[in-house]
Amino acid sequence: MNDLLKLSLIELGELIQKREVSPVELMEGVISRIDETNPHLNTIVVMRDREALLDDARQSEERVMAGDARPLEGIPLGVKDLEDAEGLINSEGSLLFRDRVSERDSTQVSRLRQAGAILLGKTNVPEFGHTCITRNLVYGTTRSPWNLERTPGGSSGGSAAALAGCVLPLVTGSDGGGSVRIPASFTGAFGLKPSFGRIPRGPFEQWSYAGTSVLGPITKTVEDAALFMDQVVGVSPDDPKSLPHPNISYQEAVREPLLETLNIGFSLDFDYAVVQSDVAAAVEEGVKVFEKLGHRVDAIRGGPPLIGGDWNLISSFENASSLYPLLPDREADIGLFYLQTLKRAWNMTPETWGRAAIRRNQVNNWCKEVFSTYDLLITPTAPYDPPPAEGPFPEKTEGREQVPAAVAVFTIPFNQSGHPAATVRVSCSRPA
Repeated sequence: MNDLLKLSLIELGELIQKREVSPVELMEGVISRIDETNPHLNTIVVMRDREALLDDARQSEERVMAGDARPLEGIPLGVKDLEDAEGLINSEGSLLFRDRVSERDSTQVSRLRQAGAILLGKTNVPEFGHTCITRNLVYGTTRSPWNLERTPGGSSGGSAAALAGCVLPLVTGSDGGGSVRIPASFTGAFGLKPSFGRIPRGPFEQWSYAGTSVLGPITKTVEDAALFMDQVVGVSPDDPKSLPHPNISYQEAVREPLLETLNIGFSLDFDYAVVQSDVAAAVEEGVKVFEKLGHRVDAIRGGPPLIGGDWNLISSFENASSLYPLLPDREADIGLFYLQTLKRAWNMTPETWGRAAIRRNQVNNWCKEVFSTYDLLITPTAPYDPPPAEGPFPEKTEGREQVPAAVAVFTIPFNQSGHPAATVRVSCSRPA
């Protein structure tokens, strides 16, 4: 492996800015690493012409030498295959759209490119991002760089595996129910689900009424994510929910020492989740770090309503609303599991929608109560080790029955409430 690819985004950027590393050298290393790993990891599913990539890298090198380098100058970028990148296929992991080419960049991709990143290609996803195991009928199965028999999670699984496997230094992700945080957790990366509107979404053809999905970075370090955020935040006319620029530098903010003592709430299981014992022990050990730093940590009782079923049904209803012109004629082109998920949408009624809306408000009320007392809430990200690369999810953990949508039991509530949430690793080593 090229040692450059083991470095953080910050470290790479500093070496390029100092002219100690050439963007051409970095791009050659990334291309070589893709050739080496893609046959077994299957992270990159669409890739631009190699000579065009090297030409872009040479142009970046010219900017560096002229003293005009931008914050992400010459950094190869992988874009999750649910997001538009001009000139590249956006299949959403579905045979229905395997030949659809994006005519424009998403706002996020455009801003990353304006910051100097070089668009390399697309990273794999589950079909329409509907699950936490990354496999589909178009491109096949993506595997964890730590254990090829295991999934890197989803739906940002291709991005997480490319990042953790030292294939790409910069990737995009999105999170509608845990799709940044769960793959970050499964691969030992940092994953951030920002506040709703912080990173503009779109442009899209169809508006989302469910309002649970946001864009967010998956990175090697917290400071890498801060650098990412500094390039992409700020209002966009394509996203009416987008927030104005916060008028801070995230990178500068994370470098500032935290002087105040925080009140931190901690729940290992919300009193209903089934958490693998060694996962629980690792999280409890991580909590002790905050106590050693002088912060107050209290165990809390109870948790938000179990709403995985609501989330699944409403998401299915919205997805069906965009796909119904293709049904039933092209059902054969849809994976069986996702097709079953889509067909649940026909169970939607005003009464069902209303009950889900009440429970979503109950989640918000629970959050309101928790955060009226505590500055932060710590939980596990996922309750168990990564499942097999092709599934299924476990129905039991250490002999105990799992709750519905168990893999996302700690993540979905904060997509419903809109709170920012992140996952950090509690131990670290590097893949071979």
